[in-house]
Amino acid sequence: MDFPKSVPSVGLVDGKFVDEDPLGGTPGSLIPAVWGNSVTLEVLNVIEGAGLVPDEGDTTQLQQAISSIIGAAVPEATEVVAGKAPLASQQEAEGGADNAKIMTALRVRQAISKIALNNPVVVSTAVSKVLAANELGLVLVDSTAGATTITLPASNAALGIREVIIRRVDNGGNRLMVAAAGADKIKFHTHLSPTGYSFFVLMGAGDWWKLRSDAAGNWWPVARQDSTPMGRVVFETTTAFSPGGWVGHNGLIYNRADWPWAWDHAQQSGMLTTEAARVGMEGAWTSGDGALTFRVPEMRGEFVRSLDEGRSVDSGRAAGSWQTDLIRAHGHNIDSPSNPTAFGSGKIARGNRSDTSGLPGSELYGGAETRPRNIAYPSRLKLI
Repeated sequence: MDFPKSVPSVGLVDGKFVDEDPLGGTPGSLIPAVWGNSVTLEVLNVIEGAGLVPDEGDTTQLQQAISSIIGAAVPEATEVVAGKAPLASQQEAEGGADNAKIMTALRVRQAISKIALNNPVVVSTAVSKVLAANELGLVLVDSTAGATTITLPASNAALGIREVIIRRVDNGGNRLMVAAAGADKIKFHTHLSPTGYSFFVLMGAGDWWKLRSDAAGNWWPVARQDSTPMGRVVFETTTAFSPGGWVGHNGLIYNRADWPWAWDHAQQSGMLTTEAARVGMEGAWTSGDGALTFRVPEMRGEFVRSLDEGRSVDSGRAAGSWQTDLIRAHGHNIDSPSNPTAFGSGKIARGNRSDTSGLPGSELYGGAETRPRNIAYPSRLKLI
């Protein structure tokens, strides 16, 4: 591309454009059609080369294309950010070609980041979608119509180090899954599985994750709407479910393939039992049908007690075990049925007796259980 030096058009000086000079009688430049078409084709080549569809009304496409192409064409920058090449000071860079290349890569990476920051991309979808490299920005997903899957681009050298925020906008019950491409992995809950997982789910309106590619087959979560640890239990002041991965603490059965990280957590929790042994262990996870399912702990209507763990106050308890109510052993001193002060107006002053025979005017007080004064809050379990 160059100025139209070879075009003998009116108003061009050495092929460069000039303004009209009425006093000097010099006409202004008339842009040649061939040159105007050449400029347009030059720009279109960049836009289409980045995989974009030219849009006459979009004045940001060239910038989008440059960001995408540079990110794919500079492996040195990718290696530096991914930690595969050593960082160097300016003095070290001046001392060798390799270090100089690294410093150059860092400057390129800074330029790429600047382009990305100045070129925000917002993508909205209500259907399943495979994201293209130029769609990595803010992705808004509405799953009202049905189960939806958003597939990330392959995390490879061509993509480079890129970031994306995926946010759910609906509060329906349809499953919204964010999946890695091919054999790629999403590196969350690596304390349960060092290799990560091939997908995760967004639960509830406003749930979002921010992910960063490493150009080596992985996407790393760098932020999310709710980072409460998997398996944590909380009490709510609402019967609605908060976004971010919360479910009822209600002993329901789940599919292992749909929630592989939760099944890994259950297996490593030290609180896993079988369905056959669940009675008395309702607060533990179970292995479900032994092949395809698992059960989450049940806590509805229960009080919680801290596990003894060797203190010998409530010894012999297994984590997740259930314990019935009990009144501590005690006695009642009653002088005799002939002593009216012992019974007052026919009511025993403290406690109840299960055997009231021979006690004139005695009555039973209480209900089906022994309990302290309390308030009932909904209990929630973090499932991702």
